[in-house]
Amino acid sequence: MKKDNGTFPAFNRLILALLLVSTALCANSWGEVSLEKRVKEYRLDNGMRILVLRRSGSPTFSAYIRFLVGGVDENRGESGVAHILEHMLFKGSERIGTSDFAKEKVLMEAVERTGAEYDREKRKGDKADAAKLTALKEQLKKEMDAQREFIKEDEISEIYQRNGGSGFNAFTAKDTTTYLIKLPANKFELWAWMESDRLRSPVLREYYSERDVIMEERRRSVDNSPDGRLYEQFMAAAFPAHPYGVPVIGWETDIDYMPLDDVKSFLKTYYSPNNMVACIVGDLDPDQVYQTMKEYFGDIPPQAIPPRIATVEPPQDGERRIEVEFDANPQVMIGFHKPALPHRDDYVFDVINTILAEGRTSRLYKSLVLEKGLVADIGAYEVPGMRYPNLYIIQAIPRAPHTIAEVEQAVYAELERLKTEPLTPREMQKVVNNMEADFIRKLQSNSGLAHYLSEYQIIFDDWRWLERYGEELKKVTPENVMAAAKKYFVKSNRTVATLTQLKKAEPK
Repeated sequence: MKKDNGTFPAFNRLILALLLVSTALCANSWGEVSLEKRVKEYRLDNGMRILVLRRSGSPTFSAYIRFLVGGVDENRGESGVAHILEHMLFKGSERIGTSDFAKEKVLMEAVERTGAEYDREKRKGDKADAAKLTALKEQLKKEMDAQREFIKEDEISEIYQRNGGSGFNAFTAKDTTTYLIKLPANKFELWAWMESDRLRSPVLREYYSERDVIMEERRRSVDNSPDGRLYEQFMAAAFPAHPYGVPVIGWETDIDYMPLDDVKSFLKTYYSPNNMVACIVGDLDPDQVYQTMKEYFGDIPPQAIPPRIATVEPPQDGERRIEVEFDANPQVMIGFHKPALPHRDDYVFDVINTILAEGRTSRLYKSLVLEKGLVADIGAYEVPGMRYPNLYIIQAIPRAPHTIAEVEQAVYAELERLKTEPLTPREMQKVVNNMEADFIRKLQSNSGLAHYLSEYQIIFDDWRWLERYGEELKKVTPENVMAAAKKYFVKSNRTVATLTQLKKAEPK
């Protein structure tokens, strides 16, 4: 590490401290202890993959279960089904979430018959029989109320809480669906039983009421949100062919008309042991973890996973621009198509993003916020996934009285700098230091390690991509940055979405 006037610069002292902490507390590719020697890998006969990393210090563990299925795997007309299913897996099983499943099942079957008939009639749109819809809706409510007498709400969550669990959650993305929790180490067998139980015999109870909850979630996060509306329309414009352009939460009518049978089919197809990874990080013996996992998950049969999508988003033949009107402050999103791993340019974009948008010393912040006062806020990120080529997006909120047009031109000027002015060795080292510090922070906790190990394993079929990340990043040169900027930051590869304030009608 280079000295400056006989002392370490403050930033480099921080990096050194973080490196020392990382060596003591966690293993990573830039520390002195390799993950390769500590991560234990197992595979059950049914194809389920298990990663275990033992870490002492706290008598707890973090567990992540990831399925290689997300919004990108949905069929046309079924947008949002992966997200709906994630919600439904919290409803329990034949043993959890019910006071008497035999009695509940009879009532649930009646609910499902009435609900399916109601949906079929509703799908007719303007041709639907209004009186029939009203009658079916009333009947459905009565049957749901009857079933509810046997339902034990949120029992999975309550069991985990009683046993010291925290962070019990799940999320659906374009690439994967993930379930996670943190528990005391002596509750590992309870976790194995609970998770295998809701995978082996899930019961999708309260489907129609939960679907209404998801519709409300969509209204809150998309329809009534300026950020949500802009992002949804932006992605649809940027990916007209590839399913990356379809919202994870789903289109409104797809959610509203989603048949329960479609959700059950999606569950049977993709929630299979040969389509999942479990990652356990904490104070547990790896071999004992494997034996317990084998006992509880080993008899779940695998399924034949359908071929993955073959659609490739064709190159743009010109800039795409859209405008979204909303009663909110103006903002702009500027996106460029880019490759994903294992393409080398994905590493280059990590460097570019650090230069442009990471922190108050980044180029965009210094230029547009501090020097020119053009924007109130600006940031950049890569979306929506890693399995397929994705987007690099710059998003900004103009500061009044400045306009979106002014902000755009200032952003493009910074992108042009990347094409013509090579980074200095000092700048490159600073970038690597910044990314190293960020990387280390992400791997400090059991949860952080479980998150990234499981993510790289499920998407790339090899968690060692995480181990190699630092070395690959150090190979990026100033010339690589210039070449990537020239290749991707061009008008014909650009999608621009603007949020303009809806003008209020003049009083008469």
